[in-house]
Amino acid sequence: MTSEPVVRLNYVLEGPENAPVLVLSNSLGSTLKMWDEQASVLRERFRLLRYDQRGHGDLPVPPGPYELGDIGLDLLALLDRLEIEHASFCGLSLGGLVGMWLASESPGRIERLVLCCTAARFDPDMYDARAHKVRAEGVGSIADVVLERWFTPEFRASRPETVDWAESMLRGTPAEGYAGCCEVLRDADMRDRLKDIRAPTLVIAGAEDPAATVDQAEEIRDSIPDASLVVIEGAAHLANIEQPEGVTREILNHLEPATWEGR
Repeated sequence: MTSEPVVRLNYVLEGPENAPVLVLSNSLGSTLKMWDEQASVLRERFRLLRYDQRGHGDLPVPPGPYELGDIGLDLLALLDRLEIEHASFCGLSLGGLVGMWLASESPGRIERLVLCCTAARFDPDMYDARAHKVRAEGVGSIADVVLERWFTPEFRASRPETVDWAESMLRGTPAEGYAGCCEVLRDADMRDRLKDIRAPTLVIAGAEDPAATVDQAEEIRDSIPDASLVVIEGAAHLANIEQPEGVTREILNHLEPATWEGR
């Protein structure tokens, strides 16, 4: 890990104070608002913690380079500051990598795990090239390419207002924060650590996701003991936005043993 001290994160903590905690962790180029559809349901059953990854949102961008362990330690420091000893965790893409790191590095902190639209190893050449392009030309230079990966053509045609909202979230990401997290995706490789994860794990894949394919989701499922996989039809990379009801339902089904109503 390269960064000292651990940075402070923008976050929202909501829901019943005596409910079990659920952490939602974001993708590259998004903010905690990417979970708005899920939050409206999940905060009724969980003490829900959403946060922005380092280099994202409105807080100052910490100097790089970043490693996966750095952004994992960011979250551990936030949990400590909020006096949260353990939680369930759901992360998408970059957030999913954070979940894999946490569940293998600090297994006692993670009760149940959802890994959504993610991979244990992303394409290093693509994310290296993207980091260089964003530093040279800004986040706007890759916006069209990213949106094509985030959403299916059908969704982009039928829900332009949602796509515009997602684009504004992407374009609002500071260039250096985006590039630094690109380099996390470039360098991170969790394949050898998946076997060490003991938290009950659900893997969710978008059937049409070009960024984290169904094959990559199957690799995660096959490598984590007793993990299960659900493929969401009609969804690309941001499956939780494109198919919110289906993704929320699968999250709840997996986390039901942890809900406060059963305690």
